[in-house]
Amino acid sequence: MKLLAESLPDLSSGAVFLATGGGGDPHVSLLAAQQVLAEHGGVELIPVDELGDEAFVAAIGSVGAPTTSLELLPSTDDPAKALSIFEEHVGRKLDAVVSFEIGGGNSLIPLIAAAGRGIPVVDGDGMGRALPEAQMMTYPIAGIPSTPAIALDYMGNSATFSTDSTETYERHIRAMAQAMGGMITTVEHPMSGKQLKSSVVPGTVSFATEIGRILRRKRGNAQRILAPLREAFTRSLYGVPRHLFTGKVADYSSAIIGGYDIGKAVIEAFDGRGPKLEIDVKNEYLLARLDGQVAASVPDLITILDFETSTPINAERLRYGQRVTVLGIGCPAFYRSKQALARVSPQRFGFDIDYTPLENLGTRHQTP
Repeated sequence: MKLLAESLPDLSSGAVFLATGGGGDPHVSLLAAQQVLAEHGGVELIPVDELGDEAFVAAIGSVGAPTTSLELLPSTDDPAKALSIFEEHVGRKLDAVVSFEIGGGNSLIPLIAAAGRGIPVVDGDGMGRALPEAQMMTYPIAGIPSTPAIALDYMGNSATFSTDSTETYERHIRAMAQAMGGMITTVEHPMSGKQLKSSVVPGTVSFATEIGRILRRKRGNAQRILAPLREAFTRSLYGVPRHLFTGKVADYSSAIIGGYDIGKAVIEAFDGRGPKLEIDVKNEYLLARLDGQVAASVPDLITILDFETSTPINAERLRYGQRVTVLGIGCPAFYRSKQALARVSPQRFGFDIDYTPLENLGTRHQTP
């Protein structure tokens, strides 16, 4: 399947929807991807099953605090350059690339890299959403080492990594991102086609494009878009979208701490009455509490839409006074396994609660 520049706005919008507030603001990455794909006539998007078991694949994307991406503008050459540096480092040519996460900006960077090098992009990613730390990807959870890896900064400087674990790699790459301006491009998790097939969340690039198409064609009140979204999600690896809350942003604060965007949002009913929804942020929307009771938590998805237009809102774009609707979506089954929850349960983010599937928390959601 050829992915053309014309389809990128839908992919970008759908990726923001799935990214739970993270993955980086897609605006600049979208412009860069449209330019590169127009120059190269598109990029080949292949299902993971069409990849040979012996193929050599690596994941590529940006690492850092998403807020930085609004100020530290990327180059259209960086992703392809990062692939070249990686290939020189490992002494082998890549047959395809795959995404870290189906995040806003991070859904587009593999396309820029692949188009510039004339290789395909795998239809899938390593999260099925966005998550803030490397060890939370499906690749390392499935036992694939994160290194050898490389990082490239906005000035063209690069660094290589070889670590004993993905947790160690996360600490090193996060420190490097801070030291290199706050946002870097990395190529990591080299793997065979066989390894990728056992670890990737499949079909997420094409599914994000489908969601973006729905958001464009049904643009309008966020509550009316629930029916077409539910229809699409019933055919997916995800759970069915559920309404959590509708209201206005009464307070939002954030700061870059340790290389992450850390913040909290408070959303109240339009009339200011009744319980409020609080959302904790670490690059992504991680925990939603209604009147102090958990309404949704990581690894399930929490998505915030503009109430009037159904446009999904990245965490760095959230502002006081916005009228929003908050949705919860069950995560892919992979992340509900014992092995995955050891990396992505609420406790791993410092919340003193056990993970409860979204569908079991319906009594704690606002009545639509």
